[in-house]
Amino acid sequence: MEELLRRSVPPLPPYETKEKAPPPAELRGAEFVQFYRALPPGPPRAELLTRLAQDFGVEHGRVAEAAGKVLQAREQRREPGALLQAEDRLRYYLNPQYRGLFQHLGRLEGGLRFLVELRGDLVEGLASKEVDGPHVKEMSGVLKNMLSEWFCTGFLNLERVTWQSPCEILQKISDSEAVHPVRNWVDMKRRVGAYRRCYFFSHCAIPGEPLIVLHVALTSDISNNIQAIVKEVPPLETEDTEKISTAIFYSISLTQQGLQGVELGTYLIKKVVKELQKELPQIKVFSTLSPIPGFTKWLVGLLSPQTKEQGRNELFTESEWQEISAITGDSSTETLKKLLNNNEWVRSDKLVEVLNPPLMRLCAWYLYGEKHRGYALNPVANFHLQNGSVLWRINWMGDTSPRGIGASCGMMVNYRYFLEDTASNSAAYLGTKHIKASEQVLALVAQFQQNSKL
Repeated sequence: MEELLRRSVPPLPPYETKEKAPPPAELRGAEFVQFYRALPPGPPRAELLTRLAQDFGVEHGRVAEAAGKVLQAREQRREPGALLQAEDRLRYYLNPQYRGLFQHLGRLEGGLRFLVELRGDLVEGLASKEVDGPHVKEMSGVLKNMLSEWFCTGFLNLERVTWQSPCEILQKISDSEAVHPVRNWVDMKRRVGAYRRCYFFSHCAIPGEPLIVLHVALTSDISNNIQAIVKEVPPLETEDTEKISTAIFYSISLTQQGLQGVELGTYLIKKVVKELQKELPQIKVFSTLSPIPGFTKWLVGLLSPQTKEQGRNELFTESEWQEISAITGDSSTETLKKLLNNNEWVRSDKLVEVLNPPLMRLCAWYLYGEKHRGYALNPVANFHLQNGSVLWRINWMGDTSPRGIGASCGMMVNYRYFLEDTASNSAAYLGTKHIKASEQVLALVAQFQQNSKL
């Protein structure tokens, strides 16, 4: 393995000769790809990636020397050209050696696909702790930045999926659906048929391969229930365009784990909006119907330490907790926690009715008030708010599937895109961390602040 890495990773030539350095032999890159793919997933690949990150990173001696020359140029107040050249030298030596390997592989036929696979292994390995440490995290970040340049919009193709699309594409779209799993071919036909649109981005170097997929429902109003979209059969195979005024983005799925963190979803939504405006100019309303992953887990986590004196739980009002306790037969939170964890609470109509007000306000706070580094804690909320959407409406029992009940107590949320305001909303969110929300959401947040104590 050591010998292979030494042959495959081109040494960083001295700064003075960087333009004259010959490119690595093509066979060496192909040899690396062949060797890597022959390794079984898991520890063998993890070992190679760890050695690549640790042994072929930045040459710290050269970096220190170049940084010293930048400081020297500043202290001596040398002419701007000398300072800029010293900074350029430092920038050059900050490149890790493995970056040269990745650049070389990206130029090979099939090399870009391989690099996406390799980054997928890095992402998966870091999540499972199979690979770990600052060197590996740094290498994953370097490769992500390189992929972000290679997968910019200029190299991406927008493609629409219909029932007449190649069977292989339909199968890939079906397999990659991560939000609302496709049950069968009849279900797939419905999702690309009348009153539905499905688009994906492909890359010019990986033609026909869906990278990220967006499903759209064409409706007359903003949908509040996903079952109406993914289960109900449209009455007619032919669309009545007079009934279409709204586009609902109800699922967006990244198909390649190696592209995690690469900005594709934002561009896909913007591109699809333009495509729909050309095809159906009468559409004036653009909204999502989005899941709220992690809400149930967050709520159950709060219930654990929340049992207080006199049996009162501070997430609920006194009267709410009395009603909940009367139904569950338990004045502590243990039974409610179990019911939320195993989805059994939805079998009781009374419990569903009683939990509606407190869970709605708790969900509003989870989306609006719970933060990570000042931004929305929920990843789906953070994504759409970064895009400039408005936190528009929380929908009770918006997803009654076992998955929806388990992840978010059955609730879904609409993020609405007012096209004329998305740029200013995005700037406000990214700059001042301000979340633009509707009156419904803000009223629920106010109820939470009045009735719940965290």
